[in-house]
Amino acid sequence: MRLLETSERQWVGYSEGQKTGQLVCDREAVSVMQMRCAKMRSQTLSPADSVELLPRMRGAL
Repeated sequence: MRLLETSERQWVGYSEGQKTGQLVCDREAVSVMQMRCAKMRSQTLSPADSVELLPRMRGAL
């Protein structure tokens, strides 16, 4: 998922899946994409926490 701001200060979104891509220009749909992106960012681990998690995940497999 990508969110882009045009030179005219309009936001557009781009979503890509397997063998498909979709440009999103509808303001409400782009707003939903922005909220989802913000939620994902808020839940990400720091680089140090990610490095710490990997060995534990490997051990669990």
